[in-house]
Amino acid sequence: MSIAGKRVLLIISGGIAAYKSLDLIRRLRERGASVGCVLTRGGAQFVTPLSVSALAGEAVHDDLFALTDDSGMGHIQLSRQADLVVVAPASADLLAKMAAGLADDLASTLLLASDKPVLVAPAMNSQMWRHAATQANLATLRGRGVRQVGPAAGDLACGEVGEGRLAGVPAILSAIETILGAPQPLAGRRALVTSGPTFEPIDPVRYIGNRSSGKQGHAIAAALARLGAEVTLISGPVALADPAGVRTVRVETAREMLAAAKAALPADIAVCAAAVADWQVVNALPQKRKKEAGAPPPVIELAANPDILATLAAPGPLRPALVVGFAAETENLREHAAAKLARKGCDLIVANDVSPASGTFGGDHNSVVLVSATGAEPWPRLDKDEVAARLAAWIAAALTEGDKI
Repeated sequence: MSIAGKRVLLIISGGIAAYKSLDLIRRLRERGASVGCVLTRGGAQFVTPLSVSALAGEAVHDDLFALTDDSGMGHIQLSRQADLVVVAPASADLLAKMAAGLADDLASTLLLASDKPVLVAPAMNSQMWRHAATQANLATLRGRGVRQVGPAAGDLACGEVGEGRLAGVPAILSAIETILGAPQPLAGRRALVTSGPTFEPIDPVRYIGNRSSGKQGHAIAAALARLGAEVTLISGPVALADPAGVRTVRVETAREMLAAAKAALPADIAVCAAAVADWQVVNALPQKRKKEAGAPPPVIELAANPDILATLAAPGPLRPALVVGFAAETENLREHAAAKLARKGCDLIVANDVSPASGTFGGDHNSVVLVSATGAEPWPRLDKDEVAARLAAWIAAALTEGDKI
């Protein structure tokens, strides 16, 4: 996707994630875009004007009243010269100013004066993110046509864990490319993605589950949508926001997930990233099981859950053109993935290391190997957003070129 010749105006507001804006500037310029930068007072506490200007190749703007010339106010010119205004990171404070229409510094003034598309990448403490005021401000901005990417969930600089992390640079780049009219190779295609764990009830209180966070599946759904696909995300119980531009169906059990997947057909693409429980509890009770003194522990009877991947990959008129499965393994990744590929009848297996030392379950990075009939393709350890972006590009190439599977 080319954005060569495009101009992005990047506003860097306050927050520890401001350091990621430096990588974003570099990646944009690698793609041939020019980058003008505005640094807020808060942003300047985390990155310096010198480092920003060195990467952007031009002066950084930070003072509203220094931007005057003979033809008009400088903030008007900054906005008019850009093809897209990107706020990354977008702090809760700046989002509130945007929603209220305040204009008390350079960043808020040029946002109010801009006639160009605006993309915000929120980053803040999870409590600030969930606060009703922040969510109301974002709803107001979305109603005005402001686009949004992220935030992601994970470890925060404040020591807490939850939503509020700045979206990965690959996700922000992909959103920029989409807005600037870069080709969307999956336009007109339909995709379904499964994500997260399934919970199999023992009784109304207890269940059998696993440690999947859903981060990878949700990132894949968002990446496919950014390439133009019409995406249905079927999500097990997760603590993640629904990705923008994606239809999300929430389920709990494997049987519910299978039913939702069948309802999403026909589709061109199916990506089964969910960590589906292998078994369901046959003798689940409608009331909570009570522990009785001296009584032996209850016997839980299990039965196999339906195989969602094999069902979707089975030959038939509704089989998607490309079916991708995941193999969460703790050892012998390639061997187990190759066996699963043959057993399930799918077109690609994404094998990922979920051993305790890997930090994959619940973490922000992933180590994967793509296994297809043509061989194995190991990828380096990457941010899950970047894994998703690469996989979406791989899928688009496989469908258009037909030489990957």
